Amino acid sequence: LSPCFADESTHRYNEAEPIKLWANKIGPYHNPQETYNFFALPFCSDDDLSRVEHKWGGLGEVLEGNDLVNSGLDMSFKVDRIEPVTLCSIKLDSEKVATFEYAIRNHYWYQFYMDDLPIWGMVGEVTGDEPEEGEDGELAEPSAATASGGEALMYTHRRLSIAYNENRIIQVNLTSENPTSLTEGGELAFTYTVEWQPTTISFHKRFERYLDYDFFEHQIHWFSIFNSFMMVLFLVGIVVLILMRTLRRDYARYARDADGDDLDADLDESGWKQVHGDVFRVPPQPIAFCALVGTGTQLATLSLLAILTATLLTLYTGRGAVVTTCISCYLVTSVVGGYVSGSLYLQMGGRQWTRVLLYTASIFPAVVIGTMALLNTVAIGYRSMSAIPFGTIVITLLLWLLVAIPLTVAGTILGRNWGGVADYPCRVNAIPRLVPEKQWFAR
Repeated sequence: LSPCFADESTHRYNEAEPIKLWANKIGPYHNPQETYNFFALPFCSDDDLSRVEHKWGGLGEVLEGNDLVNSGLDMSFKVDRIEPVTLCSIKLDSEKVATFEYAIRNHYWYQFYMDDLPIWGMVGEVTGDEPEEGEDGELAEPSAATASGGEALMYTHRRLSIAYNENRIIQVNLTSENPTSLTEGGELAFTYTVEWQPTTISFHKRFERYLDYDFFEHQIHWFSIFNSFMMVLFLVGIVVLILMRTLRRDYARYARDADGDDLDADLDESGWKQVHGDVFRVPPQPIAFCALVGTGTQLATLSLLAILTATLLTLYTGRGAVVTTCISCYLVTSVVGGYVSGSLYLQMGGRQWTRVLLYTASIFPAVVIGTMALLNTVAIGYRSMSAIPFGTIVITLLLWLLVAIPLTVAGTILGRNWGGVADYPCRVNAIPRLVPEKQWFAR
């Protein structure tokens, strides 16, 4: 039999097989959007980050700003390292001291991943600024303000406590220890220890510890929720029934051919009834209107599909799974946007099908591309991990060109051929009703 090596895709390991601890990002605790590469701080690493081993994920993971690199810690499955193991030692100069001190005083935190399990830790602490214990004994969050007083101390030891169940990793806990002063000309020795402990928690429940137990620990009163839901549904149904009975009489009267008496009756009405004959009139820009309606319908369908998928699947267990799901749903629902815009444009008697197709396929991507271009420029200027790589941009554009646009074309063709004819609930006046302009202070 050939040996089986560690496989993070199957999450199964043999004893003494190597385990990699991946470093993801680092940034200020109170600004989660400001993230940098873990080795942006002068930790143990080569000067050239391109030589560090990377773990490339899917499209959603990259768009979320994740970039996993090998932390360099030597670990093996179910092999304890009780005595501190020295990872490296670095000589402190004025630049490194200033960099570390800035990170510590701004409460920088970092994120690790082991077997797709996230781990968080703080870079250091400031004397006199340690978090106080709360009522439940847990450490409170660090203060949002930058710690200006006290001495900045760097954590140089990491203690990893790993729980396993048979051949699978269940939990990973990280404890930062040994706060050390930052002195120019001094030396920092980074060490770590690893402890393996068995557990009875099953593999499928290992992510439950990351959920909000304060919310889920209370019993859900399903009967009360169902009772309230049915009460709201009943009241909404009554209101809709009353409105429909009222509007049905109005629609029946408006649908009849107008005679002199009807016109006099219309003149006595107020509110929206005065312009009922202009509600369904073709707008001045029918192409843009149909494209916006189709895009809105597509985004609404996208939201429903994404919520349904997140409800049925455990998307929180994968990095970038939510973003990947939203992108997939957007591509699939492109046919919905094309169908709605095409059928509505058909009912308006339009003839410029190419323009309505291109507008429907381009309005939302144009807004996203314009916004992301601005944000990406700022992120590149600050060398943040939020910057989207050029290759990812190309892949996203290819998905839009090769998947979204063809599906929009198919939806538009379906809407053009099977969209039906206009069936408005009331007639459209041949001559638009004059609506007098109001002064700006009376609007």
